[in-house]
Amino acid sequence: MNIIIWLIVGGIVGWLASLIMRTDAQQGIILNVIVGIVGAFLGGWLGNMLGISGANINEGFSVTGFIISLIGAVVLLAIVNLFRRGRVR
Repeated sequence: MNIIIWLIVGGIVGWLASLIMRTDAQQGIILNVIVGIVGAFLGGWLGNMLGISGANINEGFSVTGFIISLIGAVVLLAIVNLFRRGRVR
């Protein structure tokens, strides 16, 4: 059941991050899910490094975890844009 929740929340987070970074037209639903899940791991790792509680993806769904996942996905898309185009949009 957790895999299904990861896919749904990952898709939503990836989609929101792609809207923020203006890359939504370039991505499909599969890439949105991948960006959301990888962004959640990145955000959770960064959150744990900074000591932010609720940053662990295994603690379950929380608003703090959702926001940290969104920040991680935006950072991931910024890094991808930096390498792809040489600048962050």
